[in-house]
Amino acid sequence: MTLTSPAGGGPARTSARRRAAVVPALPPARVVRGPSRPRLQRALVPWLFLVPGLAFAAVFKLWPMLQGFRLSVLEVQPFLGDLFVGLDNYRAVLSDPRFVDALGHTVLLGVGTALGGLVVGTALALLLEGSSPVLAVTRTAVFLPVVTAVAVVGEIWRIIYFPTSTGLLNSVLGWVGIPAQQFLGDPQTALWWVVVVGVWTAAPYDMVIILAGLAGIDRSLYEAASVDGASVWQRLRHIVIPGLRASISVVLTLAAIRSLRTFTEVYVLTGGGPAGATEVWMTRVYSLGFRSNDLGLASAASVLLLVVTLVLTLAVRWATARRSAA
Repeated sequence: MTLTSPAGGGPARTSARRRAAVVPALPPARVVRGPSRPRLQRALVPWLFLVPGLAFAAVFKLWPMLQGFRLSVLEVQPFLGDLFVGLDNYRAVLSDPRFVDALGHTVLLGVGTALGGLVVGTALALLLEGSSPVLAVTRTAVFLPVVTAVAVVGEIWRIIYFPTSTGLLNSVLGWVGIPAQQFLGDPQTALWWVVVVGVWTAAPYDMVIILAGLAGIDRSLYEAASVDGASVWQRLRHIVIPGLRASISVVLTLAAIRSLRTFTEVYVLTGGGPAGATEVWMTRVYSLGFRSNDLGLASAASVLLLVVTLVLTLAVRWATARRSAA
């Protein structure tokens, strides 16, 4: 029999240690903090910042669009009550020769502006690519037409195109012996002079997108091509153009949308004349809605323009994506 020693010691202390080892250790005390922020509240905070913008979009974009769909199937008669006419407004638009001509002018203006802006914008991007302060200032100056109001741009070009010998452009042509031109007064050439204004306005915007694409091209490819003796044209064809496919896709998509909505520059420059030679889809819609007060027909034309814009945008995106994949 083992006796325990009250003074000090041995077997009793050892037994106490064994019992302490058997008892599991308590976990450390947890610091109790305040209640955590609800996940729903965290998810709603970003939307609170979007509420003003969404409200403006709903009032000035979504609601007018819905009203346009509604009016497109009605014969609008102020103070007499609107009459439901179904698809008659759409049939009238598609069978109107002036709308057909306006659509042709819109497509021609859009193609000329898109291709011209792409070519001039790419040339400007190649010339102004770099990080020197002089190039930065030059790029800023070239970009000014984009931030200038379209109405102001149209008025300036209308003064440049003034059809007398005292006009700015005719004065320059007179220095080299060319007689005064009518420019916007000639039905055969008026639309092409409007295309020039469109290219002048679109090229700086396209330049910025192309510059972003050029920044993403690996510089080692240029060095390897230089070592191999590649010419400038070969470097453009095999390095620059393939590297800019994504940027070109964006430029063409935006140009397609922008061309179908062309209105202000045509309205300021020619008003659709002379003899309807520059009338585009939007100027025809404006004429029907605000001059003839045929809001139903104008709404139907606007809805058709929306459908054509969506189809053209998807077609351009599909074509460029297919070429990129190939």
